[in-house]
Amino acid sequence: MTVPLGGLALTDHDAGYAALDQAGFTDVWSSEVAGTDAFTPLALAAAWQPRLRLGTAITPVFTRGPGLLAMSAAALAEAAPGRFALGIGASSPVLVRDWNAAPFDEPFRRTRDMLRFLRAALRGETVDEAYDTFTVRRFTLERPPAVPPPILLAALRPGMLRLAGAEADGVILNWLSADDVPRALAELGERRAGFEVAARIFVCPTEDAAYARALGRRLITSYLTVGAYAEFHRWLGRDRVLAPMWEAWAAGDRRGASAAVPDDVVDALVLHGSPARCRAEVRRYADAGVDVPVLALLPTPEVTTGGTTALLTLIAQLGADPAGASA
Repeated sequence: MTVPLGGLALTDHDAGYAALDQAGFTDVWSSEVAGTDAFTPLALAAAWQPRLRLGTAITPVFTRGPGLLAMSAAALAEAAPGRFALGIGASSPVLVRDWNAAPFDEPFRRTRDMLRFLRAALRGETVDEAYDTFTVRRFTLERPPAVPPPILLAALRPGMLRLAGAEADGVILNWLSADDVPRALAELGERRAGFEVAARIFVCPTEDAAYARALGRRLITSYLTVGAYAEFHRWLGRDRVLAPMWEAWAAGDRRGASAAVPDDVVDALVLHGSPARCRAEVRRYADAGVDVPVLALLPTPEVTTGGTTALLTLIAQLGADPAGASA
């Protein structure tokens, strides 16, 4: 499950993490956009629920210096030895340049360089290296983790997917349908033992289809108009069906852009329906090759009106499996 959970204060997440554990969820993965940072919710989970595995999806490679990112990752790996995975990625110009006042230059090379730096630093090595996009002089972690975390790379298109397959311990996918997964995985090349495929999957567990589709359209027009995601979906073959959305967005017509997203695209990218139906749709991702399906729980009318009790009930319903398999 993606954390923190919407509508639940961080101070109340002990109940949320307990509900996730009791429902059979194995992992909690954070994100980092404009809410919490990637590490604080996981540090709380490390203390409150020692069985949950933790992951960042993702920590941007531009918004922290190399040493600081290594220290943050090492601290969490020390707090949760053997159950933390570090997911990194380029992020986007809006988050990096507009919100964090950092240049968004050469994202592929910056990501590759940070991956290589972190690999060495988290092993406790002294790093004295001039990479293509930054230079680090004589950096050594004072507290290298006893169990260095695996490093997963967020990737959309072939270049980054191939980098993940060649040098990372796993890949993180985002904003794709279950039917899109095989195309992305084909670019990874031959996978090493232990290589993990994670995917963030947007889930709106309500049978109010009109509500779910309206919310899905807003999300799609917010994300898939960003350059990297637009190119990703062109590569996936949605250039024709999403062209009206992109054209309306470029003309400044936000309402028209949202209205132009077809129902079948919304339904493919934002799962909705009963919790049982959502579970079945998530399993399609697993069947397609995703090892770690990470649900991103969207607000529903039921949770909005029912508050914390409704949220915890929904978590239990999403995790429930009459066949006995865990979420």
